[in-house]
Amino acid sequence: MNGALASPADRLVTLPLGVPEYTLGFEVIGWAKQFLKHPNGPRAGLRWQYVESQVRFLLWWYAVDENGNWLFHHGVRRLAKGSGKSPFAASLALAEFCAPVRVDDFDPRAPGGVRGKPVDMPLVQIAATAESQTANTMRMVRAMAAKGSRLVQAYSLDPGKMKYYKAPEGTLEVITASSTAAEGAESSFVVGDETEHWKPSNGGPDLASTLEDNLTKSGNRMLETCNSWIPGIGSVAEASWDAWVAQEEGKTRGESKILYDARVAPPDTDMSDEESLRRALEFVYEDCFWQKVRPIMERIWDPRARPDDSKRKYLNWPTAAQDAWMTPQAWSAIADPSEFVADGEEIVAFFDGSKSRDATALVGCRVSDGYTFTLGVWEPDTSHDTESVVPVTEVDTAVERMFDRWDVLAFFADVKEWEGFTKVTWPGRYADKLLVHAVPEGKDPQAIAWDMRARTYDFTLACELTETEINERAFRHDGDARVARHVGNARRRPNRWGVSIGKESPDSPKKIDAAVCVIGARMVRRLVLASPKYKNRKKKTSGRVYGF
Repeated sequence: MNGALASPADRLVTLPLGVPEYTLGFEVIGWAKQFLKHPNGPRAGLRWQYVESQVRFLLWWYAVDENGNWLFHHGVRRLAKGSGKSPFAASLALAEFCAPVRVDDFDPRAPGGVRGKPVDMPLVQIAATAESQTANTMRMVRAMAAKGSRLVQAYSLDPGKMKYYKAPEGTLEVITASSTAAEGAESSFVVGDETEHWKPSNGGPDLASTLEDNLTKSGNRMLETCNSWIPGIGSVAEASWDAWVAQEEGKTRGESKILYDARVAPPDTDMSDEESLRRALEFVYEDCFWQKVRPIMERIWDPRARPDDSKRKYLNWPTAAQDAWMTPQAWSAIADPSEFVADGEEIVAFFDGSKSRDATALVGCRVSDGYTFTLGVWEPDTSHDTESVVPVTEVDTAVERMFDRWDVLAFFADVKEWEGFTKVTWPGRYADKLLVHAVPEGKDPQAIAWDMRARTYDFTLACELTETEINERAFRHDGDARVARHVGNARRRPNRWGVSIGKESPDSPKKIDAAVCVIGARMVRRLVLASPKYKNRKKKTSGRVYGF
């Protein structure tokens, strides 16, 4: 159920498997047990003890390579409400303030193979866009490091309500987006609290950028804590998720990575079904022994509770944008990556191409059962300096390979920017192999070219039919991460004939081309199934007529 091998956006558990070769995590775990106590809950007053998921995070967060460099330059803990994010963040802030959290030397006798040393002149910052967002974490800091506590005495800490001092020149403090303490500070560690609320309207992205710049100067790091976000509002939490997905898809440069810790309810969870909801919550809160599931269920079922808030807070799902065409959960629920489309099977395909900064995609659909699979998604590097970054030869090769492997009964392709291929090159090679043509008759018949600019009605109908099929789980797909992202980016766009799809905005970097191809491939399959040529072909080969 952990989904570790699923596409990044569909994983139910995102932490890496296993244990790193070198890590200071064991030092931190031992230090916390020695100096901290649980301030509240079932273990109040007892020595601090991390649960298994927190131990896994710490071992990877403090993992280093053979040269002592961090494996991860940024961390995110996106967990459901009540999962203990604030106490954990407080314990880590205090560890970064006092504990041996920097590499001193490699020692094969030490747990994790590394020995640590404390940070010289630590500057630990608990940051948010408003002071109220830091309240829970700072409250836990004060409870764990109260006056007279073992920690305060051992390290001669000077505790205050919003700031702690430690000789020589060590500081643990709260800062906000309006604070001058952010600019230019030589931070040694930052907790970014509730980054789902860090948005442009309150200066959140600017604060995050400033903090990252400060940390980069000295090779130090930031840990975000968050619930799931509302898509499309520009939150730091969403930007970090997008960056992690890109990393896991192999699209980022550099050696160090983002460590992302999320535990997400299965996409087929039915909040109205008691057993389904209970199973989902027991999974999300698996080792949170302090959290009872029944009160959460009652809260979700409370008529005053908004379903989208419940999904975000307790199932750990980013709620779909208000105008989203499809929820990520609905798309994920029909994924079946284990399916294989055998060579020689009857398929159809749809192509949506660009030659500049938009994406290009090619999606196939098996005629027999409608299984939809990805033949290629090409997403230009937005940092590229040229205007032609789509690998045209690679795309052409993918089309050639498709015709070599399968029995392609129909292949429709949007015309814009690929007119030479869609009207000349590809028809010249493949028109005779196609059972159904894109434009079979009229003034300008075409075997493959299907100009979407003149087909608004047809595509709108296809959008509505595909939306219904997804929600009714009428077909399956291969679970491709890039296609999933494009489907999630698609927005509902009403017109005179119904509801089509479009991008968030004309210049949005969030592409939808693969979603267009899914809809197009499903549409082409329907046309083939309804074609007299196809019905006659089936009568000749099997005596059966395939239905819709």
